[in-house]
Amino acid sequence: MDTSIFRYGELPEFKEFTPENISNQFPVVLENLAEDFNNIEKNLSNYLIQNNLNWDKVINPLNELNEILRWSWGVISHLNAVNNSESLRDIYSKFLPKIISLSNKFGQSKIIYKSLVKLKETNNFDQIRNRILDKEILEMQHRGISLQKNDQENFNNIAEKLGKLSTDFSNNVLDATNKWFLILNKKSEVEGLPERVLELMAISAQNHLKKDKEVDIKNGPWKLSLDIPTYTSFMTYANDRNLREKLYKAFVSRASQGEKNNSQIIEEILSLRTKQANLLGYNSWAELSLSTKMAKEIKNVENLLEELREPAFKTAKIELETLDKFSKANGFPKSQDIEPWDISYWSELLRKEKFNLDQESLRPWFPLNDVLKGLFKLSEKLFEIKVVEATDEAPLWNDDVLFFNILNKEDNKIASFYLDPYSRPESKRGGAWMDECLNKNNIGKETLPVAYLVCNQTPPSKDKPSLMSFEEVQTLFHEFGHGLQHMLTTVNLPQAAGINNIEWDAVELPSQFMENWCFHKNTLLNIAKHYKTGEKLSDENFEKLLKNRTFNCGMATLRQLHFALTDLRLHSIIDNNKGKTADEIRREIAKQTTVIEPIQEDQFLCCFSHIFAGGYSAGYYSYKWAEVLSADAFSMFEEADLENSEDLKLIGKKFKDTILSLGGSLPPLEIFKLFRGREPQTDSLIRHLGLSGTT
Repeated sequence: MDTSIFRYGELPEFKEFTPENISNQFPVVLENLAEDFNNIEKNLSNYLIQNNLNWDKVINPLNELNEILRWSWGVISHLNAVNNSESLRDIYSKFLPKIISLSNKFGQSKIIYKSLVKLKETNNFDQIRNRILDKEILEMQHRGISLQKNDQENFNNIAEKLGKLSTDFSNNVLDATNKWFLILNKKSEVEGLPERVLELMAISAQNHLKKDKEVDIKNGPWKLSLDIPTYTSFMTYANDRNLREKLYKAFVSRASQGEKNNSQIIEEILSLRTKQANLLGYNSWAELSLSTKMAKEIKNVENLLEELREPAFKTAKIELETLDKFSKANGFPKSQDIEPWDISYWSELLRKEKFNLDQESLRPWFPLNDVLKGLFKLSEKLFEIKVVEATDEAPLWNDDVLFFNILNKEDNKIASFYLDPYSRPESKRGGAWMDECLNKNNIGKETLPVAYLVCNQTPPSKDKPSLMSFEEVQTLFHEFGHGLQHMLTTVNLPQAAGINNIEWDAVELPSQFMENWCFHKNTLLNIAKHYKTGEKLSDENFEKLLKNRTFNCGMATLRQLHFALTDLRLHSIIDNNKGKTADEIRREIAKQTTVIEPIQEDQFLCCFSHIFAGGYSAGYYSYKWAEVLSADAFSMFEEADLENSEDLKLIGKKFKDTILSLGGSLPPLEIFKLFRGREPQTDSLIRHLGLSGTT
């Protein structure tokens, strides 16, 4: 019997993944992989001499090797993100250089490279296999396979340094976020906050102060911290402007001071990325990054962003003027300008007046269980699947976690997923994401796809379930969209199944597509039931949410464009950037992409984990690029008739059979055209964003 915790191809027994077990057993996994790799190289050498190469001999053993590494390291990385501790973090940091070194070894094997090139030259494969081979060959070139010995050593050193720097960056953000807090004792300091937020802050204070007495929501103390649910709620509802300013400045200056300062790390990362790109023959990191993306060239990205920036900028200026007038008519000092820490607060008051919409008061209509039921019902209607809870069947890493199976219309299990819904700031990184636990694989032992879906929404309390904000509902739909593409794949080659082999800037299409259903009346009204009374959300409130979709949309769009352009410029216009810090470059871009320039303390880049510790470097534009695709895809449903369930089924099936099923087997533009019948257009997105009246 296998006593190792690393049982590839199965659901991980998370509770067995203790720091001690990982420390003892992971080196054995790495040794075995290195040995297997040597055997693969020996076999391929013989096949090359004998001129006896075929797909199964080259691709299948490599795939198995990569999958074992991805699964094993994937469990450790996953736990590091959702169950972080000092000891686990140390282990992660200890093994990361070894993982990078091993990946480089795989990616820089001359024998494998020769075998792949020969396989491509001597066979007449179908489009899917050719696409997989082209991607593998290009990936190896990007790993430095064609470099001379000295350059390759330099390249590998850079890769290792970059891995360490991005881990340090991420840890600094997590530490800085956790370190800052204020204990509030006066009622006046929490005036305006909803009861739910007070409860969250009171529980947090009690845990921090280690007091046993009952939590006192009304009298405090309350802990103000930088975790997203607390931060966003306080910025939106707290009347105390001085505290909002203090909180805002702490948030935007995270990881920019003292030992945990990321400023220098950013400069090092940018410099090393440029060096790595140059070694591979590219002018910049952006050029290297885009060579594997749907957009292909920097100018294509710039054109799209400008197409959106112009109407967004005009709209945002009007929105700011409106907000300014409204705040001054309602007691804001006439002699003062609106500052960044005033935007969310006055926007919420204006929203209440304009639409009579109090977002907070709608939470009772969105308990997690009902939202899940509605999401699953929609998926059943559109994609002919059934989602069934099976939490007791799977090993979990936390008691909050849920587990579900997906059945097809014949009631056969085709996939599963984990859902980790709630915020746990002390051990779980912020944000929301989908990741692969198991990939679909028909080679050898058949494996069904399993996804991790992770959110950070408001947890349940003693007498209430998790009551979601409408934004949290959208986030859940978004991550489920990613999950669907991973789980409903029909591609039998694991290298192109699910989200594998999909160009990065097309990967957000299904997730953003699913968000659109939150604004579909029938879908939303089927979901939204008051958790106590069962009363449905009123038509009137739905209309308010619909109007609210485009409220301050200019500012929201501009914010995304600001991040996307900053990311692109940091990684591309190398000569123009010389002599300027990343922060200076960002402030230049802010002149065209913000209506309130960043304050001096705003060092947002120091916590911009997407591009410095995630996979989004020179790729943050992907959100907007994919939003064009998803809005255009959804408009096909709108054009048919959203209330005609037969039409919805037909188009839903087409969406499933193309975008969700075909994954990375064809170029995303081809798959999009198979679904839509034409190339994507920006009109639908500009309309959805409410920017159309300003161009």
